[in-house]
Amino acid sequence: MVGNPDRPQMPSGYGMSTDGEHFPWSWAEERLVSSRNYWIATTRPDGRPHVMPVWGVWLEGSVIFGTDRGSRKARNLAASPAVVVHLESGNEAVIIEGVAEELADTRMLQAADAAYKAKYSQSLLGAPGDVIIYQVRPAVAFAWQESDFFQATRWRFSAL
Repeated sequence: MVGNPDRPQMPSGYGMSTDGEHFPWSWAEERLVSSRNYWIATTRPDGRPHVMPVWGVWLEGSVIFGTDRGSRKARNLAASPAVVVHLESGNEAVIIEGVAEELADTRMLQAADAAYKAKYSQSLLGAPGDVIIYQVRPAVAFAWQESDFFQATRWRFSAL
């Protein structure tokens, strides 16, 4: 469940005010649904960052994507499941912080595969290799438009 929107905490030099409008969660969800690529940021076991784009879908309040179990991002997530998901646009940014969990629910896997096929004309479940499907539910999300940065919004989600 989405909490009340507020402003992200930023240094005073950014000129951010606690007053004014916030983006509605529906604004962020529209971009999460329509984004073609999602940037996945993970942490290597030695602490260095790793970022890669993936295809994925926004479904029932989660970003769902797949990768080979042997990929760097999957090995990173096995060691530390904390993840940041960023959409491809920096002008209309939506950023999610959460935990990547292996998606095992059959109903969700089938729904994700159907959404993925509709979006990319490929199967999420039928990819070659040893694929693991991840689900990332937001713990915190941020959104802003470059044209009105002072409307930047943060949402904190209830326990997942």
